[in-house]
Amino acid sequence: MRNLTVFGVLVFALLVFPGFVGGEEATNIFESPTPPQPAGELDRIVFTKLEQLGIKPILCSDAVFVRRLYLDMLGKLPTSDEVREFLADQSPDKRTRLVDRLMERREFVDYWAMKWGDTLRIKAEIPVNLWPNGARAFHRFVWASLASNKPYDQFVREMLTASGSNFRVGAVNFYRAVQDRSPAGIASMVTLTLMGVRTDHWPKERLDGMAVFFSQIAYKPTSEWKEEVVFWDPWGLRLVPTNFVPGRDTPGTVRPKPTDEVISPAPPPVSHEPLVGVFPDGTKVTIPPDRDPREVFAEWLIRPDNPWFTKCIVNRVWAWIMGRGIIHEPDDIRDDNPPSNPELLAYLEKEMIQSGYNLRHLYRIILTSQTYQFSSIPHNSSPEALANFASYLPRRLEAEVLIDAINDITGTNDLYTSAIPEPFTYMPRDVSAVSLADGSIISPFLTLFGRSARATGAFNERSNKPTPSQWLHMLNSSAIYSKLASGPKLTALFRSGRPIPEIVDELYVTILSRTPTPEELQSCREYIEKSRSRPEAMVDVAWALINSPEFLYRH
Repeated sequence: MRNLTVFGVLVFALLVFPGFVGGEEATNIFESPTPPQPAGELDRIVFTKLEQLGIKPILCSDAVFVRRLYLDMLGKLPTSDEVREFLADQSPDKRTRLVDRLMERREFVDYWAMKWGDTLRIKAEIPVNLWPNGARAFHRFVWASLASNKPYDQFVREMLTASGSNFRVGAVNFYRAVQDRSPAGIASMVTLTLMGVRTDHWPKERLDGMAVFFSQIAYKPTSEWKEEVVFWDPWGLRLVPTNFVPGRDTPGTVRPKPTDEVISPAPPPVSHEPLVGVFPDGTKVTIPPDRDPREVFAEWLIRPDNPWFTKCIVNRVWAWIMGRGIIHEPDDIRDDNPPSNPELLAYLEKEMIQSGYNLRHLYRIILTSQTYQFSSIPHNSSPEALANFASYLPRRLEAEVLIDAINDITGTNDLYTSAIPEPFTYMPRDVSAVSLADGSIISPFLTLFGRSARATGAFNERSNKPTPSQWLHMLNSSAIYSKLASGPKLTALFRSGRPIPEIVDELYVTILSRTPTPEELQSCREYIEKSRSRPEAMVDVAWALINSPEFLYRH
């Protein structure tokens, strides 16, 4: 690496930035002098709990807020123009208005579809085998549901009761995106995904009782390569379309199909005994022979008085935004794992129900609260402060968000392909990592930085904890250096002929979403002016900034 010693000194100086070490200087840069005041019922509940603990929260600065909000809502950094426009706005409600504006952007749907893709295990191959067409169909269903702000209870009901082709009815892939397709395996997946409950330690009879609701799901092939129909099969026939001839039709055979519907003989008269299922709360129910058991379970699950359904989704969304669940972890809801603030959880449940399960209403309540706007600098290190959200929890950017941010800063892109499964998958170069539908489409960078394997749907399956190999990659990768040195956006800036202070200022606003302090500006200016090659020195400054925790973490 060129000029390693000087560059290393610069990196070291910029890594230890005041936002993560506290102090008066940090307060000026990353915290607001305005005392926080409860802005609604959510804040009243949180503030009351913090007051009982003797904790006084502090608000974040405008520069921190605009960066945090873009990352948490869109999964991307604000542009330098967007940062400057927000910082220049003096209106008292600008933070709330920014929340409303960002919620209308396409990137909002892309980012939250990625979150749901992890939870619903949208992946074409190994260990979940949706196949590329199925993964795309499932992602389209999720994306369209979020874009239209479909009520959450309707979204869940459609997945639980769906039937049809995995290529044409995206929601049926809910039952295909699971490694164990036995009734008990599906029941465990449903409880984890939609109830936030792990069945690992359930008594066998409890899981068996719930498995009854998923005991009549069948899967059958069609004459189209890798197409599979998911349907309710109360007679246990597992029929295939009449135009598919085993032994003659091989996978990949293209034959005319009269319709997209499954063609099968008329079912025989119903003669089997009614099923007896047991809901997770212990209630038994007799399911008539002419009733799809999945519908019975769905009706029980999405009731407002269900003890798990609403609690699970509000706790999950809170954890996605705040970095930690009110019940921690979000998919470990049980009696001996109580919420840190029961009143807060109950309030969010009530709001969700009264809004008609409007997810955007839930996002807005959280994102416009003073609680969300707390500083990320912890002024109290007690476990109680962490559990009660006394400060915003810093987290490393997700793998997809991080590489997209680097590409946006530099004007570069990555090529995402997948040779397995066939057919070869090739994504256009302008497709962002956040918007990738299929978890099988991967890159060395995404793998290294902990992209979710989408194998179980567990909340902790995605790893955002930094590792030594990640730090070394950011510091030593020729690919990252090439983006900074040759990317059209930074190249245009470095060759613009603008004064060095303006270039440094633009780098800081572009990469860190804030202007440099006088000390930072002076250090960078001196380094560039004393360097033998000013363009290379400017690249060094940019490289140092993207290797700082201030860039690598949402804070």
